[in-house]
Amino acid sequence: MRGLGRFDGAPLDRLRGATRRALVRLVDLALDEQVAFVLIAGDLYDRDWQDFHTGLFVREQMVRLQRAGIRVFIVLGNHDARGVISREVPWPDNVKVFSSRSAETLRIDSDDLQVALHGHSFPNREVPEDLVPGYPAAVPGFFNIGLLHTSLVGAEGHDTYAPTTLATLKTKGYDYWALGHVHARQVVNEDHPRVVFPGNLQGRHARETGPKGCELVEVQGGQLSARFVPLDVVRWHRVMVDLSGASTVDEVPGRVVRALQAAVAADADLASDALHALRVSLQGETVLQAHEARQPGALAALVQAAAQDVMGAELWIEKVQLQLRSPLDRQRLAEGGDALAELVRGVDTLAADGQALAALCQATLADVLDKLPAELTAALAVEEAQGAAPDDVPRLLDAASLQALLRDAEATLLARLGAAEARP
Repeated sequence: MRGLGRFDGAPLDRLRGATRRALVRLVDLALDEQVAFVLIAGDLYDRDWQDFHTGLFVREQMVRLQRAGIRVFIVLGNHDARGVISREVPWPDNVKVFSSRSAETLRIDSDDLQVALHGHSFPNREVPEDLVPGYPAAVPGFFNIGLLHTSLVGAEGHDTYAPTTLATLKTKGYDYWALGHVHARQVVNEDHPRVVFPGNLQGRHARETGPKGCELVEVQGGQLSARFVPLDVVRWHRVMVDLSGASTVDEVPGRVVRALQAAVAADADLASDALHALRVSLQGETVLQAHEARQPGALAALVQAAAQDVMGAELWIEKVQLQLRSPLDRQRLAEGGDALAELVRGVDTLAADGQALAALCQATLADVLDKLPAELTAALAVEEAQGAAPDDVPRLLDAASLQALLRDAEATLLARLGAAEARP
């Protein structure tokens, strides 16, 4: 949820408090269902605490569970490993954090519950080795659960930590594996053992779309049943609006409203007081591209206005992306002898020469980049080198991104030079 301050009108308090509210909803669910215990498979914290309020808030939720006799079992992941979190508050007695020195087994052995839980916390942020071979053997006669923070065989957008395979997990003879690290829910194996990444409780940005929550598991007579329970209080969407053939701005609001209504209607599982955060992409071939070039921001304003007309849900438009194509016949323009033809031919020549295009972009953007705060440019450089730059920030070393910038510049110049005669 970082960087929200640059969005004018963003509901900052609701967005920044969303992850905490989702945790409260998890505890509410555990209390309502009277569960035996809660499993947390790592990255309870995203980074070291800025102050003790974070730890005290989490502890308060664990105390709520303690008062109901509900235990909590935690393995630490790469973001909250032993060597990452420098501050500490004592856990209540119902919380057990697995050792970071070696894998261990904890047993629950009562008249109505025989469960063996196996886990190994991360000792530090980077764990390149497979931890599973060190996990204890399954305890006979018990329901065996493994907690593991892992990238498994690799997941897009996630660093490779404690890599392992489904085949390796199966060798332990456990009944269930609760996995952490991957933010998108994924059922790795339906049958015995059930292996699940439940995902995070709350999507944190526009790349974490769709329902977020936990897996609620019930075991009766050795038979396991499980269901996903959404807990997010802010639901992120990516909405595509097709403006193909639109000739006037009057056609835009209706198309946008219909697309937004469809997105909201698909979220019947979401709490009525939740916030829908939407990234809207306007696509298609339309003369409105020229209109936008002459009046930058006009289409985004139409999207914002349309969102205000959607009834029955609270919407926030996080961003409007323009992926429009001009209906102009570029080939015909290029065959002419005027300045427009020279522009089109020049763009084609430049687009075909990757090195020249990169050099031009670097030179053109140099003055802009020099004016950015040093900490921002340093952060972007690191993220780009790691392939993790935000998807709305141009990657200056990526050929496709550079060509997209070039085509966008061409469209703007053509519109302002009067190449598009149609007026919306």
